[in-house]
Amino acid sequence: MSNSDGRATCFAILTDIHGNINALNEAIRVIDERSDVDKVICLGDNFSLGSAPVEVLKKLQSLADPIFIRGNHDRYLVERIWEYDRPTIEGMDPDDPVCIDIVANEKWTADRLGSEGQDFIRNMKRSHFVNINGVYAEFTHAWFGRDELPPSLDEAKKWRDHEQIKHDKAKSFVFTHGHTHIPRHDHFGNLRVFCPGSTGLPFDEDKRGVVAFLTLENGTAHWEVKRFDYDFEAALEHMEKVQPPFYRNLHSTLKYASIRNDLVEN
Repeated sequence: MSNSDGRATCFAILTDIHGNINALNEAIRVIDERSDVDKVICLGDNFSLGSAPVEVLKKLQSLADPIFIRGNHDRYLVERIWEYDRPTIEGMDPDDPVCIDIVANEKWTADRLGSEGQDFIRNMKRSHFVNINGVYAEFTHAWFGRDELPPSLDEAKKWRDHEQIKHDKAKSFVFTHGHTHIPRHDHFGNLRVFCPGSTGLPFDEDKRGVVAFLTLENGTAHWEVKRFDYDFEAALEHMEKVQPPFYRNLHSTLKYASIRNDLVEN
């Protein structure tokens, strides 16, 4: 996507929905309230570690011409990691009960999504870039060649230096990722690194959902993170009703907007 007509271009960004249909529905409503959104970009981890993967799939399929980036938990579903010998998640001890339960959740999620969900994930992109109005911007779940660790600021600087050679007319450079579930806004010269947080499963002790808006205009990038309330109790109740693998930990994490495995009895 590239243009130089000077018109502001606005991207609405969802990320890390994790099967939370209540949060996703409200996020879409927030996006629909705006008249300036040109494109919706979803940065991945849509289905696993939640109680409503099928509902989330249907909602995402209903969006008009979005861009879907594949996250590590999306990848686990198509790789069928539960069939590996002693599978691990993000370097965890494969014998850790938490890791075992997360892997079980991946299988549970994949079984519910079926072939339709598998095809949806396989059609996702690894990354997406735009060169618009003097701004070069890239979007990934985490980083190039790895989807489980976002860039350090030094890595992002090297990325900017590399891209600046190829895109010498760009005035500023923006790298936007998901994965961490915690908002990020790093600024160094003409480089900005953004993370919205998480639409459906925040880790920053703020239980509200997240949608972000990135507007590119006249060589500058304007970043706006919108925190929104949604039917939080309904999301907790659905988790309790469905009880997917790992649900006690997920219920606690959702409730406190923080990873609280310490509150769960084995």
